[in-house]
Amino acid sequence: MSLDVVERLLYLLNQQIYPVVFQQGSLGASGDLAPLAHLSLPLLNKGEVYHQGKKCYSHTLGLEALRLKSKEGLALLNGTQFMNSYAVWCLLKIKKLVKWADHIAAMSFDGFDATPEPFTAGIHRIRKQEGQQKVAQNMLRILEGSEITAQSKSQVQDPYSFRCIPQVHGATLDAVQYAERIVEQEMNAVTDNPLVFPDEDQILSGGNFHGQPLALVLDFLAIALAELGNISERRTYLLISGQRGLPPFLVKSAGLDSGLMIAQYTAASIVSQSKQWCTPASVDSIVSSNGQEDHVSMGANAATKLYQVVNNTEKILAIELLNAAQALSFRRPLKSSAILENIYQAYRKQVPVIEKDRIIHEDMQKTISFIQQFPLS
Repeated sequence: MSLDVVERLLYLLNQQIYPVVFQQGSLGASGDLAPLAHLSLPLLNKGEVYHQGKKCYSHTLGLEALRLKSKEGLALLNGTQFMNSYAVWCLLKIKKLVKWADHIAAMSFDGFDATPEPFTAGIHRIRKQEGQQKVAQNMLRILEGSEITAQSKSQVQDPYSFRCIPQVHGATLDAVQYAERIVEQEMNAVTDNPLVFPDEDQILSGGNFHGQPLALVLDFLAIALAELGNISERRTYLLISGQRGLPPFLVKSAGLDSGLMIAQYTAASIVSQSKQWCTPASVDSIVSSNGQEDHVSMGANAATKLYQVVNNTEKILAIELLNAAQALSFRRPLKSSAILENIYQAYRKQVPVIEKDRIIHEDMQKTISFIQQFPLS
């Protein structure tokens, strides 16, 4: 790649001139050709860009069109950067959501007055699953000092969505750590074609542009994250079910007021949609390029599906937080742990306790913003 191309790419980035790149069009093999073509068009003063928050044609910016040299066009187009960029963005958000999932589950745990016995270290040590052990330890850390957790319980055991938090959340954590390793390797890889090896005086044609390593982990991440949303919605359902001394739909005047009934409806709908998006893209392949590209990864489709599941899971967790905080308000005067009380008090500044029916959509939107902005310990 010539210095001119590198400097122009840096200039566009530093000036916040962002190419318009479409989500559809890549087969995830022979590189992300169509999306990366749109990414590279501004180098030639072609295509559309976003500049200062507005969409315009790149030729209106007054930049001189570059004349690409040998191999540069291939290097810009023939790689896995589209699907890997999605993977990086999703992983950064997923790592935050995984942390939130434990904290929100812990608040639901106290709201439901569940028993902490399933988090005992020995249970998880003898299974030897790393993520499971970490989540169990984290749950005990988050709940430490809770008056609600410490009080005696009448039930022998709790439903799986509470009892199996370490097993389910932990499996997702393991999946995320595995995917992170694959994505980091891809970030530092050469994925175009053909490849030039100057020391060996070789130009070799291979298949590093094939997105199968990413396609598989992107599908895996979508499934793992959807399950985090799936178990979250089950806890929400139990919180509004009128059990453990909580009023139906978490409102004092249930029947006259709907309380959080429709919030659970919404979570159930979103969970179902995420399940539909978890059909693996990586098992599909359509012959293209006149038979030359006879097996493709569909990794770009896996990437854009994962993006949807990530945003869905954030909404589902926000709905659980809305319900968990409401449930916790019915446990007063008992207090939860210092960690959860800190979250609760900050949250209540944004979303007050629900006394009578109001527009729950506004509460859900405020809760999503809270999750995005509140700094977890």
